[in-house]
Amino acid sequence: MESVVIEWVSLITRWTHITAGIAWIGSSFYFMHLDAALRSLPEIPTGKGGEAWEVHGGGFYQVRKYLVAPAKLPEHLIWHKWQAYSTWLSGMFLLGWIYYLGADLYLVDPAVQALAPLQAAGIGIGSLIVGWLVYDGLVRSPLAKREMALAAVGFAFIVAMAWFYQQVFSGRGAMIHTGALMGTMMVGNVFLNIMPNQRKVIADLVAGRTPNPAYGKQAKTRSTHNNYLTLPVLFLMLSNHFALVYTSPYAYVIVGLVLVAGALVRVFYNVRHTGRGDPWWTWGVAAACLVAAIAISALTAPAAREQLGLDPLPESAAVDAAAPAPEDIVGIVQGRCAMCHAETPAWPGITVAPKGVRLDTPEHIALWKSRIVLYAGETNAMPPNNISEITPEERRALVQWASLK
Repeated sequence: MESVVIEWVSLITRWTHITAGIAWIGSSFYFMHLDAALRSLPEIPTGKGGEAWEVHGGGFYQVRKYLVAPAKLPEHLIWHKWQAYSTWLSGMFLLGWIYYLGADLYLVDPAVQALAPLQAAGIGIGSLIVGWLVYDGLVRSPLAKREMALAAVGFAFIVAMAWFYQQVFSGRGAMIHTGALMGTMMVGNVFLNIMPNQRKVIADLVAGRTPNPAYGKQAKTRSTHNNYLTLPVLFLMLSNHFALVYTSPYAYVIVGLVLVAGALVRVFYNVRHTGRGDPWWTWGVAAACLVAAIAISALTAPAAREQLGLDPLPESAAVDAAAPAPEDIVGIVQGRCAMCHAETPAWPGITVAPKGVRLDTPEHIALWKSRIVLYAGETNAMPPNNISEITPEERRALVQWASLK
């Protein structure tokens, strides 16, 4: 029953996280497009806001924006905040549920750093807090007056954090924490800047005071930062499912390339929607970044290097397992699974162990015991389509192994 609970909690929380993320990112894309489409009116002069007409779902919409505030507070306001909050809260729950509670499997790699689970969790949570403080400090500093300089320093900071995570966590742990760091910056913008500033504007309207335009400008700046981070964050959230990315010793370089590619895609649409032309060069640079990322991942995969006739990279340190798997279990797993789950997979078309899970030694098999039992013993999920013809008797043996302490 433990595995059933773990799987279903993970599934439902992921479902929530993805649904909320779609809503948050969708609203970011929508409002950036809407801002770009605004046209001035006699009652809303240029520089003070504007109006846009839209057609959708069989009807027409007339939308107006006031850059500071309307003359009178409307009776009903739609707030856009819970998309961000629910995305971050569900993501943090998943980080704890999967990576902190399962630190031995997903977060701690003894070949990188022999951390205790609590140490790893402390580093992870602490780094997210420090990351937000550094980013917020940069945006509040004089550097913020120079957009390109701020972007360059922010880019360097994120890449440096990605490198740092690779020095302390497993490959998957490093990539997921880099994404979580960026997501924390984004939700911090909403919770600690955008929403408070909007409340200040409303308080001024209620009190009959003229709101300070600086509040709206600050909120728009933070919202724009979030918009440019959306695509890289999505990539990083997905990347921990693709071992070719997170097992590369240069994954932090891939992070940098994806940051550039994702931001440039948003530059294209944000410029296009304002009617200032189509900067197609952004797609060319973004494509070049992705080609470079693919090349880095391929050239650091053991099987790909072997096929290209390149020297192998230095091997990782051996896994230190207190109790290697029994011989009969080793025989089953190596005979049915290790043709794919090996340092150099033998199965055609596979260049790196799926999910980074190696099952080619008794120590590695022992390390992944719970996952092996769940996917190949308690269910028939693995091998895919039973391609290696594991028998019912062998599956029962794996389940019995689970009961051994």
